[in-house]
Amino acid sequence: MKKHKAIPDGYMTVGEAAKKMNTTVRTLQYYDKVNVLKPSAESEGGRRLYTDKDIIRLYQILSMKQLGFSLDDIKNRFFSLDTPEAVANELTKQAASLKEKIDLLTKIVDLIEVLKGEVLQMNSVNWQKYADIVAVMQSESLNYWVVKHLDDKLMNNIRNHGEEKNQALMAKWKYVTGQAKKLQKAGVPPKSQQGMEFAKEFWDYIMEFTCGDMSLLPELLKFERSIDKWEDDDWKETWESTNEYTGIALEYYFEKIGYDPFEEGNVTKDDKNE
Repeated sequence: MKKHKAIPDGYMTVGEAAKKMNTTVRTLQYYDKVNVLKPSAESEGGRRLYTDKDIIRLYQILSMKQLGFSLDDIKNRFFSLDTPEAVANELTKQAASLKEKIDLLTKIVDLIEVLKGEVLQMNSVNWQKYADIVAVMQSESLNYWVVKHLDDKLMNNIRNHGEEKNQALMAKWKYVTGQAKKLQKAGVPPKSQQGMEFAKEFWDYIMEFTCGDMSLLPELLKFERSIDKWEDDDWKETWESTNEYTGIALEYYFEKIGYDPFEEGNVTKDDKNE
């Protein structure tokens, strides 16, 4: 950087440059500090001196900032662009990036509106429950309204599964309940061989969901008994139409294999029949 005793023709101080570009001295000092825009010269007294060439570069910086580019983007990419095609290509990339951000922000706004409604419906402030609702809505691995009707023990179980496992379990839930509807529609008795195969598949799903923790069965029963509060008509219709068939098939399956999970776990007969 050149040193000058006085301010020569063609140079301007940082204050003059800031005024000319309708920006602040502090902004130009910061651009100098992060090596985005270094002054062309400096007086012996340490005053930054700028030229018209610096002003052109400042136009570029301020324009790109208005278009959403970061200072790192500007420093590393734009100063090397010297053709309209190259600039247009970078602008195309930036437009695509901004559209992605707009989509994300739109989803976040929608999420906030939904969560606000849920917060007002809940009886007390529960940040863990709020976090669960947000996580579920973002991942789409589970209907978010389900979270409101699950107790902490079941939610811990779901958290422990992880996102990928929860998606697989959700897909399997839809499959096994769909199987029950198909068997019913086809007139297959729940105590038939096909009914027993379905019961085994359904119970295997329950064991996979609970990781074999029989103490979770009472909580699942409570969730089932909250069906009047379920907010998804498809879930409601499917479970209401298949619940009796599934129950008969399971009871007959347990009888056949000589096993009653409601006696061996923490679920009592009262829990089962409540």
